[in-house]
Amino acid sequence: MTATTPGHGSTPVVLGVDADPGPMATAWAADEAARRGLPLRLVHAVPSVARESRPFDEGRYRKALRERADEALNRAAAEARARQPGLAVTTVVAEDVPAPALCRESAHAALVVLGTRRLSRVEEVLSLASVTVPVSAQAHCPVVVVPGPEHVTQEPPYVVAGVDGSPSSTAAVRFAHDLASRRNADLRAVLVRRRLPLGGRPDRDEAEAELRRLLFEATAGLPALDPGVHLTHEVLHGHPVEEIARASEHALAVVVGRRGRGGFTGMRLGSVPHGLLRRAHCPVVIVPMPPEEGG
Repeated sequence: MTATTPGHGSTPVVLGVDADPGPMATAWAADEAARRGLPLRLVHAVPSVARESRPFDEGRYRKALRERADEALNRAAAEARARQPGLAVTTVVAEDVPAPALCRESAHAALVVLGTRRLSRVEEVLSLASVTVPVSAQAHCPVVVVPGPEHVTQEPPYVVAGVDGSPSSTAAVRFAHDLASRRNADLRAVLVRRRLPLGGRPDRDEAEAELRRLLFEATAGLPALDPGVHLTHEVLHGHPVEEIARASEHALAVVVGRRGRGGFTGMRLGSVPHGLLRRAHCPVVIVPMPPEEGG
């Protein structure tokens, strides 16, 4: 698909930039903005000094934070422009903790793109540096977490979509199809059936047929959007996180819906997307519940 010229007034692709912006996340965001003909908005969050408990020179501390933010943003902007000449790039310093700042940005974004530090579960809950889980769980738009590069050497290239029959997974499949179309890639729609405990043996053929029905319902209408995307349907058996991670091992990306609910960010994200953030070796795209379903 041919990239169009980015427009300054368009809904942007937002890239969360920290003190050490990952070049892979910057490259992914710049390429995707160019493919979509959208501007790239680089956001670095600077927490309020009121959050610091130790004594310090407030003026000097704020100046140091601002200088670090400007340096990180300028470096990321230079990398994005070098990769995609002509891309409209803007930079923003937000005065807040990173996760809430990026969630606000997501309300007016086409995508939010993040790198990842692979924090432990304790760090995800307690650290101000925790970004991927809270943003993925609460953003208004799809969130792309880039732990590593796309596997562009795989032939044919493919995108994996995780299906579970929920409205959010249907939205994820459609997003994955669009992603595949923009990359001239195949789409693998995958549904995982958990292994049954010993003694539990319902009619295997009947259960398999029901799962395939869910797969075909989730992908209904996609060929009409772009007949050039080769679509396959796969029912796998095992643990959903393990099997989807394995299926996406050489993928351009893996796309799943955000199904979880509740107060804790991990619960709101859902166990499968949360697990893929730890296990996947390609970009992970998490698509929120459609507005009419999410409330």
